[in-house]
Amino acid sequence: MSNPAFKFDHVHIISKDPQASANWYVEMFGATIAANTMARGAPQIFVDLGGMTILIRGSRPGEDPTDAGPIRPYADFSSHNAWGTDHFGFLYQGNLEAFCTELRSKGVSFPVELKRGVNGSLLCYVAAPDGVSIELMQC
Repeated sequence: MSNPAFKFDHVHIISKDPQASANWYVEMFGATIAANTMARGAPQIFVDLGGMTILIRGSRPGEDPTDAGPIRPYADFSSHNAWGTDHFGFLYQGNLEAFCTELRSKGVSFPVELKRGVNGSLLCYVAAPDGVSIELMQC
């Protein structure tokens, strides 16, 4: 059994343009902005999506973030081919193929197009702002 003392809280993204990034999640996925604040000299925006908090902040004084490399498909998997967080994923309750068509019409790119995963369900990877990769899986 998992440790009940822990509960997931957020994913934290450092963004070149936090407001534009937060707006992307609102426009593309229907997320909501829960709070728009300043912390440690940088904008910090709390975005709610699917019961999860995506905390998007700008660079803080003294930081010099580098660009993330893109996710790419391999023979039977996808990876950023780097240590650390590779991507985060959402289960999508609905027609994922139709949703991807809608996202594509809004200019979203798919470094990994729709395909069948190990368990046979549809999945794809979406390129989000700031080098973030999001896996969408149909449930």
